[in-house]
Amino acid sequence: MVCVEGKNGIRQDYDTVGDAVHSVNKLTIIASESYEDFAKGLQSEIAATLKDRPQKAEIEFFIGKVVTDAMGVEMRIDKEVAKKLNKILYKNDIIDEDDKITEEGKIAIEQNKVVLPENLEPFRASITKLLKSVYTGEMIKPENDRNIITATLNKNFHKKEFQELWKKINIKTIYEVKFNTKKLINDSVIRLNADLYISDRIYEIKTGFLKDSNKEELQNKEGFKQTNRESKKLDADLYTDTVYDIVGEIVNVTNLTRRSIVAILQKISPQKFVLLRKNPEEFIAKSGGLINEVKASLILHNIKYYKTEDRYDAKSVFTNEITVDRNSEKVKNHIYDYVKSDSNIETAFAEALSTSAVVSVFAKLPKDFYITIPTGEKTGKYSPDWAIVFEKEKVREIYFVAETKGSDKQQDLRGIEALKIHCAEEHFKEIGNGEVLFSKVSTYEKMLEMVTLK
Repeated sequence: MVCVEGKNGIRQDYDTVGDAVHSVNKLTIIASESYEDFAKGLQSEIAATLKDRPQKAEIEFFIGKVVTDAMGVEMRIDKEVAKKLNKILYKNDIIDEDDKITEEGKIAIEQNKVVLPENLEPFRASITKLLKSVYTGEMIKPENDRNIITATLNKNFHKKEFQELWKKINIKTIYEVKFNTKKLINDSVIRLNADLYISDRIYEIKTGFLKDSNKEELQNKEGFKQTNRESKKLDADLYTDTVYDIVGEIVNVTNLTRRSIVAILQKISPQKFVLLRKNPEEFIAKSGGLINEVKASLILHNIKYYKTEDRYDAKSVFTNEITVDRNSEKVKNHIYDYVKSDSNIETAFAEALSTSAVVSVFAKLPKDFYITIPTGEKTGKYSPDWAIVFEKEKVREIYFVAETKGSDKQQDLRGIEALKIHCAEEHFKEIGNGEVLFSKVSTYEKMLEMVTLK
């Protein structure tokens, strides 16, 4: 892509402007996201879609390559053939002593006049394409499709042990909450007056450029160089003509009644309420979040779950296929041959379950399997991480549902996170008949401390 001079339509390429071609032809991108996100994302995309571009026509470059003749017959180049090819290329000045393509070599390649060993002559077109890829990269193709594989439900899913566990945990529940509404309103007012802040609307302009980079630099997010950074306050009133149902929006976030939300907003300080004018959407989100944290602390020991007749259908919860990275390690005991983990903690936990002598079968529970919790429309679903069946000859408590967290300390859980764990505990107490144990664990070893080995 090059610029064209407007008056006469002359291309501003190297032949026209010489070394100034790089300063004249600049592509400016105005991204619809932060500079950091754009720079990281672009570099990741480039690195992910490119193979390592060959730099030299060395012996190792040719070894293992498949070349094809005009009849479609294929030949894989072995080490001996690669040596002969490399030697004749050097002898005829196609490559230099460092195995790099020479200028003379590029001309010969483009004209299809490269001297080849006699046994490779039928494969000329294919070898010429190989050589050209060293300095053009034209053989580089996206690898994304090849990096993804599909895993299907395996025999572990159909094991009697897993189906027995599924029958015990697929029961749906409803909950009842009892708490002091007056205390909720007063505590929410105190929390909002103390912690509700709405930032000024500021936009930041960051300028940078993508320098010449290799794949390693792109993978390390070192390809972009930031050259300037400037912050400016947005003075325009964006919300003059916008109508918000502030009460209704906060009701949706908190799942409280309109009467309770109105009471809270009426009692907060005028200095806090006027923040609504700065940014209504941020006011709604932050107010709702703070009220939810207050509500969670009050609900924590005032919620009761009840069994219903409804059950989760395994066919809708566990899809027949999942996609995973090709580099993923196969696991044993799982209902798929692979596990899609969301963190290093989950990866380590899955590896331990896979190699455990006391685990019969386990499943990474999908998001379609969830417990309903009283935190509003957007956050009112909680999905535990794991369902595990232990060998009944080795462990007394054979059915276990686990949530993996980085800490075992209860005080490290706050607000909504603490409420999720408590709700799950109450849910499984109601449906498990004392046979299903739920707990938050940090490691496989911590989980084993909770079950009784025979």
